Amino acid sequence: MSRKATAAPKPDDESAGRPKKRPKLRDGVVKRGKTWSYVIRVPDPETGLSKPKWVGGFSTEDEAKAARDEARVKARRGEYVNRNNVTVAQYLSEWIDAHAVVIKPKTLYMYRYLITRYVVPRIGGVRLQAVRPATLTKLYREISATGGKGGRPLSPRTVEYVHAVLRKAFRDAVEVEQLLASNPVERAKRPRKERAEPGEVWTPGQLRVFLTEAASRHRLHAFFHLAAYTGARRGELLNLRWSDVDLDTGEIRIAGSASFIDGKRVEGTTKSGRARTVAVDSDTVAVLKGHRARQDEDREAVGEAWRGSGDYVFTTGWGEPIHPDTVSSLMSTLIRRYNNPPAGKGAAPDEPLPAARLHDLRHIHATTLLHAGVPVHVVAARLGHADPSITLRVYAHVVNEQVATVADTFAEILREAG
Repeated sequence: MSRKATAAPKPDDESAGRPKKRPKLRDGVVKRGKTWSYVIRVPDPETGLSKPKWVGGFSTEDEAKAARDEARVKARRGEYVNRNNVTVAQYLSEWIDAHAVVIKPKTLYMYRYLITRYVVPRIGGVRLQAVRPATLTKLYREISATGGKGGRPLSPRTVEYVHAVLRKAFRDAVEVEQLLASNPVERAKRPRKERAEPGEVWTPGQLRVFLTEAASRHRLHAFFHLAAYTGARRGELLNLRWSDVDLDTGEIRIAGSASFIDGKRVEGTTKSGRARTVAVDSDTVAVLKGHRARQDEDREAVGEAWRGSGDYVFTTGWGEPIHPDTVSSLMSTLIRRYNNPPAGKGAAPDEPLPAARLHDLRHIHATTLLHAGVPVHVVAARLGHADPSITLRVYAHVVNEQVATVADTFAEILREAG
């Protein structure tokens, strides 16, 4: 029986099991399938030994070569960053958790809100390393135009807050986590904004009317008096204890601040992180003494039902700490009642008080002192600004008004000297 001859496979026949020809690597660049890749050697920062690092996904050979050249330069400088797929949302979530122990609770709450409300819905799914300045410029433009409630424009101030948070987060991605070679936030363009300055505030005469007529009969009159006479912030006064008040020397020590976050009272340091001592005048001492006497009367009247446990200067009639929103809304109520007294409570004033916010009392304190010629650094210390430059920036309009009179002041002094 004859057998049918079978042709032997040719040496170059792939069916014979010969491995496919591998793509040829040319100066660190190679084509794999439909895309191009490059490889460089990067020194390990711990061992000093160099290791190959492959990066792929480039559409053309030229793109791969350009990326290779840039990577080689960064590797020599010790700035090379490994590619990864961490998204913006993933990174920011880990970043904010890591900062929970080093920033104030209120600041942490605001960071989380800004990230969750404005950043994650728009660029949360983007790879962190794919974020470019243009990505952030577009983000700022979008939230500025439609980021507010109901799709309304978002205030420039809030856009600035978002920018500040991202700048910190991405800076850590560069300097701490080494996930980025540079910070794209620094080169992003955000909407032009007008530098905000305190608006029109009351005159000293209007402030006096508010304290002596509009607020004088309320049990929290001392709160508004102290706010106006010290320039202290709302949270600082609501955190104030009697142990911080020296009625003999006329000094109060502002050591912390109180706020409410998610319905819970939270106490922490002042905004600058430092305590300060503020001198008060004899009239303010008298007001505080009267307030303390009334508080003692409230405590005796309530008896065992008194809920005070923290020696707070300002409390409710039951001794509990006051919610910050209470004093803010109360000021508007007192102004409204003064301008439009209830029936049987007297006639409306000839000169109604303009609308004002509680924080405006701080501005009135600062502007009054600056107009009186008190040195900026003294006003800064009284307000609790970390640096006098902050005072100069916030109250630049007041300083500029004084600058305009300097020439006449100098000339007058010389005339009197003659």
